Amino acid sequence: MMLAMKPVFDVLSDASRRHILALLAVEGELCVCELGAALDDIQPKISRHLAILREAGWVAARREGSWIFYRLATMPTWGKQVVAALGQGGVPAAELSQSQQRLTCFAAHPVRANKEEK
Repeated sequence: MMLAMKPVFDVLSDASRRHILALLAVEGELCVCELGAALDDIQPKISRHLAILREAGWVAARREGSWIFYRLATMPTWGKQVVAALGQGGVPAAELSQSQQRLTCFAAHPVRANKEEK
C-alpha cells in the first residue's frame, strides 16, 4: 500500500499514533504486547491505532506463528522525513525515552525466529 497524502494529518493528529511511529523508527519492529508495555496502554487501544496506521500505509505487519509484528512500511521520502521529525521533537524525547525504558523492562517479549534488522 502506498502512503497517501490525504490522511496524513488525520493519522498524525493522535499522540499515541505519533508515539507508535517514533518507537517503530527506533526499535525496528514490535508486537502489540511490546507496544502496550512501552506506551503503558491497553492492547485493544494499541491494536486500533495500529489498524489506522496500517490502513493509511504507515506501518506493515508480518505474522510469525501466533504473533504479528509491526514495522514502518516502505514509504516515500516525505514520509520518512515526517517519521524522522517525530523522533526530533514530534514526540517529546522524555516520553520516547520512558517508553524505551518500559520496553527494556518488559519481561514477556515474544521470541522472533525471523527478526528483521532495525
